[in-house]
This record gives sequence, C-alpha cells and structure tokens, in this order.
Amino acid sequence: MAKTAPTWYATGRRKTATARVYLIPGSGRFVVNRRDLDEFFCRETDKMILKQPLRLTENLETFDISVSVRGGGNTGQAGAIKHGISRALCAFNLDLRPALKSAGFLTRDSRIKERKKYGQKGARARFQFSKR
Repeated sequence: MAKTAPTWYATGRRKTATARVYLIPGSGRFVVNRRDLDEFFCRETDKMILKQPLRLTENLETFDISVSVRGGGNTGQAGAIKHGISRALCAFNLDLRPALKSAGFLTRDSRIKERKKYGQKGARARFQFSKR
C-alpha cells in the first residue's frame, strides 16, 4: 500500500467568495481551479495577496497549494485564498499562529456589499429632494 503525503486543509472566505485550500509538501506550485496561478489571476496585486502568508512564514517554496474557489470576483477570490492559506498554515504548525494573527491574516474580512433599499436609488444614494 502506497503511503500518501500529509495534506492540510482549510476554508477561507471574503465577500461572497469561498476557497477550499489544500497544502501539500512540495516545491511551491499553485493550482487554482485546476489552472496555473498565472493563468487564473491576471493582476499582479492578486498574486501578491495570495503569497503574503507564505512570505511572512517563509514557506514560499515548501508547499504545493491546490485551491478550489467559487463565488465573488477576482479580488474577493484572492482574499478568500489568502485567508484559507493562513488557516491551513496554522493547521500545519501552531507556532506560526502569532505571526499570522498579528499581520491580520486570520481575521475574515466581513465587509460585503450593502443591499439596495426599496424606493431609493441605491444602498445609500437617495433621489434628490424637491420642496416644490
């Protein structure tokens, strides 16, 4: 029977995006929804956001990361993956938790779009008031 490499799993969320993140010991390869990282994310800022927890803990070349992400847009998905990677790193080694916590990577960013209100133009925008 073949012995499989240990994997660490965590879920990350941001806006309406949800990411399932798997850390597998390897050489630093990123696979997002069965596509390469550069193929999935076009913006350099999104790629930088993903790698922040790995850079902070000096694990950039330690793990192959496999991600399944759904919902939201590009930036929301990048934030969800970052949150998931941070949580998975904590599952891998609890000693990394204080550094990730102080950087704010373990806190779920709960800001979401406010709903439009009925009889109005938007969430906060109102129709112009006319006295006469």
